[in-house]
Amino acid sequence: MKDNQPSLAAELVEQPWWDLKPQFAEQNRGHGRIEVRTLRVLPVSDGNPLPGFPSARQMMVIVRERATLRGAPLGKPEVVFAITSLPRKQASPRDLANMVRGHWCIENSLHYVRDVTFDEDRSRVRTGSGPRVMASFRNLAIAIHRLNGEKNIATATRACCRDSTRSFKRLCPRTVALRSCAA
Repeated sequence: MKDNQPSLAAELVEQPWWDLKPQFAEQNRGHGRIEVRTLRVLPVSDGNPLPGFPSARQMMVIVRERATLRGAPLGKPEVVFAITSLPRKQASPRDLANMVRGHWCIENSLHYVRDVTFDEDRSRVRTGSGPRVMASFRNLAIAIHRLNGEKNIATATRACCRDSTRSFKRLCPRTVALRSCAA
């Protein structure tokens, strides 16, 4: 939930979150820190739907706390509110936590690459279907690099820019190999 939904934000903030015990907690170590995530979930009552989201079935708060490996806190805890249309039968607190983590995987592997490697936010293509077409081309380039086992999309893109035949080899490796064998 972002701040661009003020009615929803007000509704979620006013819930009795802190009266609940966390229904799911997870601790991870990595990147020189310990991260603890707790999740509290409340059902959305049928008689009192959330403003602007009549299909919402659950609301949740996630608290992320980071500390050094020695236990010293790193900044303030991060509190995130979210809603879902999935009822409890389809999505337990553990499932919801995994879905939220999966969202960040997409954010980091696709959106970050589009924003940083392809500098999409500064694109001057703004009219008609141009922005959608360019976004599709960027997604296609990322997908081709990933299918070819590339981990660093920026490095792979620069390599294709330096060698014009590399792109074709990435797109159709069997065809290029057959042609070079026949020659």
